[in-house]
Amino acid sequence: MMAYRIVGNVIELNCCKYAFGCKEFLQHSRSMTTSKRVQDRSEKKRVHDLEIVTEKWKIISKVLFLMEVLKKEPEQIISVRSLDQYRRQINLPKPHKISDFIRKSPKLFDLYKDQKGVLWCGMTKEAEDLVAEEERLLEQHSDKAAEHVTRLIMMSVEKRLPLDKIAHFRRDFGLPYDFRTSWVKKYPQHFRVVQSEDEIEYLELVSWNPAWAVTELEKKVNGVNGDIPRTPGLLSLPFPLKFPPNFKKVYRYGGKIDHFQKREYLSPYSDAHGLKAGSLEFDKRAVAIMHEVLSFTIEKRLVTDHLTHFRWELVMPQKLMRLLLKHFGIFYVSERGKRFSVFLTEAYDGAELIEKCPLILWKEKVQKLIGYRGRKRKIETFEDLTDMEDTSLFEMESGNENFDEELERGEFIDGLGDGLLADDVEMDVGEICNAYKDNKPS
Repeated sequence: MMAYRIVGNVIELNCCKYAFGCKEFLQHSRSMTTSKRVQDRSEKKRVHDLEIVTEKWKIISKVLFLMEVLKKEPEQIISVRSLDQYRRQINLPKPHKISDFIRKSPKLFDLYKDQKGVLWCGMTKEAEDLVAEEERLLEQHSDKAAEHVTRLIMMSVEKRLPLDKIAHFRRDFGLPYDFRTSWVKKYPQHFRVVQSEDEIEYLELVSWNPAWAVTELEKKVNGVNGDIPRTPGLLSLPFPLKFPPNFKKVYRYGGKIDHFQKREYLSPYSDAHGLKAGSLEFDKRAVAIMHEVLSFTIEKRLVTDHLTHFRWELVMPQKLMRLLLKHFGIFYVSERGKRFSVFLTEAYDGAELIEKCPLILWKEKVQKLIGYRGRKRKIETFEDLTDMEDTSLFEMESGNENFDEELERGEFIDGLGDGLLADDVEMDVGEICNAYKDNKPS
């Protein structure tokens, strides 16, 4: 039996207050949901264009995952039977066939049978060229990625972050495939790998760079070459807002939004030890941190559970999803699939990213090659492989002994799978209630 108590005309149930007979409650009853899931929030707060972006990402993430698996193979081919172990990462439950999934992108993948009738998968020449192009682009982006990783560490409480957690941002930050093994050693002037007593590897800050302790929002307002404060302190910059085009009741929350925008807050690069959890200043600084981290990503978008991994290190609230939902003019949460995504709304014009770095343009090239092109091709047999000089590769096993360990450690697939549940997928009634009630008029 649920515990509750009555105070005046308010029922307090599991820390969530339901007010009866008041105008504000009636206004917000349409916005709130009695469901325990974020998926059932108001349709008026959904942005169709960004939902389309999420759907496209879900598709291309599976293809990129397969390309990375093939790239790790000695001859860049693998038997289709061996790919069965990655069903979870590409979110392909049985009885769906992996070969059918591969056939959907004939411009990227080839299927062949060897003399024993075993089906093998490899990349087309076009896909191999794209892989080589991506390597060049990642190398060109390396210095900028190092800056973003350093700044992420600078925002942390202890000025160090677990290497495992940073690996979740590998694709989002445009980090190379050898992120763990080689890349982290390329920038000793910025950070170094250290090991704790419990054998956890951390990336630790080597030197503080005042020029990097300036937020992306400050750069936009004051210019890239504006005055650099010696020590990060209080900020009073308003966050750019972009509401759903069909959401016509923003005026109801105008006073609340205006009050939030004018409130001062600590810079994400300031020491946050003195902030009280749950205070208005604490929450606004958390918004600033999420804004900054999303600004670092090449797509201005992240899987929400990747953000939640850093709640302690970056001093953010336990109920991070609640804060993202509350500030839906700054962020947009898409609930497509089993993993939620959060967007920085100012970075998008409809379904298009406003500023596209070369890695995004590369991804769009891959995206154009996904899907059927013409009629299905018949799978070629071993005898049809006229352009293969070394035919013995079809007789070998898929042989990287450390491959499973690399996958487990997130060497190159972090952020690609769509089949794992996020930390904050399920929300209780109280969270959703409060998320919307906090937007009521002043």
